[in-house]
Amino acid sequence: MYQIKNFTDNDDIKTLDTLGAFSVIEYQRDLSVAPEAAMMAYYCNAMNVRKRQVVCDVSKSSVTVQAGAMQWTIGNVNATTGVKGIGDLIGKAFRGSVTGESAIKPEYTGSGMLVLEPTYKHIILLDVAEWNGGIVLDDGLFLACEATLKHKTVARSNLSSAVAGNEGLFNLGITGKGILCLESDCPKEELVEITLDNDVLKVDGNMAIAWSGSLNFTVERSGKTLIGSAASGEGLVNVYRGTGKVLLAPVTRGMI
Repeated sequence: MYQIKNFTDNDDIKTLDTLGAFSVIEYQRDLSVAPEAAMMAYYCNAMNVRKRQVVCDVSKSSVTVQAGAMQWTIGNVNATTGVKGIGDLIGKAFRGSVTGESAIKPEYTGSGMLVLEPTYKHIILLDVAEWNGGIVLDDGLFLACEATLKHKTVARSNLSSAVAGNEGLFNLGITGKGILCLESDCPKEELVEITLDNDVLKVDGNMAIAWSGSLNFTVERSGKTLIGSAASGEGLVNVYRGTGKVLLAPVTRGMI
């Protein structure tokens, strides 16, 4: 048995969200500030730039995390590579090389608690079952998930236009039933959720951070002809067709 004091029960820590095995906490003030950094800390607090952490209750579900994300564990928590043979290792290595994610994501099992490294980014919890059987992520968003979820590599439908549109050729896909934890530049309160029912969404730039795996994702000219695309001033756009959901940030990633 173990006891933890002055952590989640600290009056300076607020629980933002809880879903499945995950809880997201936020430090309301940065109390460990040197005098020379006091002004920056003051304005960071005023602009909602705060430290956040993910707390995982491993007794509810084994969890898979991005490599290097673990800060500390307590109780009966064991880490494994999650690799189930040489074929699985090769598949994970390929997926990591083309999606920009870590090739080996450790899996934590047991009955204790796992706490991830603090971050100034925003933490978003999603139920993958609500995304038409699977979700596809933009590069660098994955932080953790329940181990019941499966990872796969998703290729663009038209690879040549993806290159022309400065988009990657592959994305990380997550399928199954379980909770997914994302690390985002944009808070959940500002994300726009669009639901398509056999319809089309066109986006200029990489504003979509996640979309249903059931959608057909391509990169196309904004107009039917090259002249039409040039006249519109848009050029190439990301196109999502079918039935499913898309999660949009208010500005293009990298501008935040």
